[in-house]
Amino acid sequence: MKIVGTDRLEVERALLAGELGCPDCAGRLCPWGWARWRTLRCREVVLRHRARRSRCTACAVTHVLISSDGLLRRRDGVEVIGVALVAKASGSGHRRIALSVGVPVSTVRGWLRRFALNAGMVRVWFTVLAHDLDPLLGPIEPGATVVADAVEAVGVAARAAVLLLGPVSAWSFASTASRGRLLSNTGWPWAAVC
Repeated sequence: MKIVGTDRLEVERALLAGELGCPDCAGRLCPWGWARWRTLRCREVVLRHRARRSRCTACAVTHVLISSDGLLRRRDGVEVIGVALVAKASGSGHRRIALSVGVPVSTVRGWLRRFALNAGMVRVWFTVLAHDLDPLLGPIEPGATVVADAVEAVGVAARAAVLLLGPVSAWSFASTASRGRLLSNTGWPWAAVC
């Protein structure tokens, strides 16, 4: 799995031109068919699409190209999930958050539980990333909870990325920086930090 941009035509062009690198080795990715149909619920629209599959020319591993507006194994867009995480960091409960984002209560509860389990590691990962992107960045002030600290670290890292790399949505950046695993219980990028 590799996180790519949201412009499907540009992703296809880059794939055909051999411009996408393998996330596992130094090889380049080439087209390898399509993944199954996927539905992504965003704020006001439901997107139905088939993600592109690719294969590395060096290590022969296949990867599904997931757009940065989603997360691995999540049906809802990363912006919707991000709104829920910010609301939780502000002290809202899962029922109120579910009403505000228009998602079932059990789904929101699952997001919040998964994020809370990894919040300390997410905070460390994005704090280090923020300081890598902006070495002059001062310390990030602690919040009331570990979840609030983690959400703040994601925001600070996203702001540093915008200053260095140009405009990008904070939660799309979080999806890309976590390799789509912001709410994952397996293969998370910050496992080595522990």
